[in-house]
Amino acid sequence: MAEKADIALIGLAVMGQNLILNMNDHGFVVCAYNRTTEKVDQFLANEAKGTKVVGAHSLEEMVAKLKKPRRVMMLVKAGSAVDDFIAKLEPLLEPGDIIIDGGNSEYQDTQRRTKDLKSRGLLFVGSGVSGGEDGARYGPSLMPGGNPEAWPYIKDIFQSISAKVGNDPCCDWVGEDGAGHFVKMVHNGIEYGDMQLICEAYHLMKSALGLSPDEMSRVFEDWNKGELDSFLIEITKDILKFKDNDGLPLVEKIRDSAGQKGTGKWTAISALDYGQPVTLIGESVFARCLSSLTEERSQASKVLKGPQNTQYTGDKKQFLEHIRQALYASKIVSYAQGFMLLREAAKVHGWNLNYGGIALMWRGGCIIRSVFLGNIKLAFEKNPNLVNLLLDPFFTQAVHKCQASWRTVVATAAQLGIPVPCFSTALAFFDGYRSERLPANLIQAQRDYFGAHTYELLTRPGQFIHTNWTGHGGNVSASTYQA
Repeated sequence: MAEKADIALIGLAVMGQNLILNMNDHGFVVCAYNRTTEKVDQFLANEAKGTKVVGAHSLEEMVAKLKKPRRVMMLVKAGSAVDDFIAKLEPLLEPGDIIIDGGNSEYQDTQRRTKDLKSRGLLFVGSGVSGGEDGARYGPSLMPGGNPEAWPYIKDIFQSISAKVGNDPCCDWVGEDGAGHFVKMVHNGIEYGDMQLICEAYHLMKSALGLSPDEMSRVFEDWNKGELDSFLIEITKDILKFKDNDGLPLVEKIRDSAGQKGTGKWTAISALDYGQPVTLIGESVFARCLSSLTEERSQASKVLKGPQNTQYTGDKKQFLEHIRQALYASKIVSYAQGFMLLREAAKVHGWNLNYGGIALMWRGGCIIRSVFLGNIKLAFEKNPNLVNLLLDPFFTQAVHKCQASWRTVVATAAQLGIPVPCFSTALAFFDGYRSERLPANLIQAQRDYFGAHTYELLTRPGQFIHTNWTGHGGNVSASTYQA
């Protein structure tokens, strides 16, 4: 059997099929395999007809058709399905062969798999793939990490098929073990935040200003010509003007209960694990959870009353500009928080992340692609050790410019009873981050009072003290015994 395929791809759902066709367009011979082998024949007879794509009806046949070192990419459901395929592939492969997981796997699983397969001489790569069906077909954002020895053997394929910004591919090596999937997880978390922020802007336009979907579509179209230029703003404009068969806006007929696949939740959990205040992504996840309580909200709406006046009575055009600026400022905070999480994880795991490079990878092909990411890339190019995006002069100036509008929107939304959890938490983070002193001194006193957990004095940092607050609590602190 001729060894002619450059790479194999397992999993012929839409993403898998489109990646294969993308690779074929760039001159690579791909061997297609699916657990349900009928899908292989259907794919070859239809979507892949007339291409150089070859098929296989067993893993043995697939491996036999691959050039060495063999490169096998999986696009299957995260979790046990990935481990099952690895277990089946392992005896068929040789030292130096490469297994690539292109699904939305948890980064801890990728760390484990990289380590396990390295001990057996196999090279494992966990790669984030973003851009949806269209991105997979014509240029996704790719975020590969894992065993760095694999990169020279997959670099040409990955960078050829990825999206491009100018001549720069939206793909580069991210880092060791789980770094690629961690970066993709944070990307998805930011995506959750971006979507919720846009929805809050939509809610304000609809409920406070009484704009129609067509009017809102024109607003988003106008916003997409400036600093908010992005894929999500663009598709929001299209969604709002889309009409159902009866000529009415389809968006207003859709049930207001948002689904989620878990990557936003993983980001929020990771933020807690690493002690990073990634509040906006967390609020965006909770907003989806709240949206799912449709029956409870329906009952509550009949019992719980808010402000009687829910309409904004001022200058509508001026308030629209306030919303735009609040959206921009909140978006800056969201990305600042995402990069805080990346920096902390890199420190913990010893990943040498290129933050400007990550911004470039997200600049095209992926769901959060936007002009805005070019500014993030420049910020990290100017200062690779930048602690927080808010401290870069470009972003400092931007939030200062937007601050008055941002506060107006959050305050007005509260007065009108319109929930804006992500606008609000972004502003609260900004105010907390810029505060030299926060009220946590009282928390420390409370903890010491009820649990003898000790505190530090401003004049003696690093020295932990316990006070007998009541006069009968004793002088033994919690730090001196194991409970």
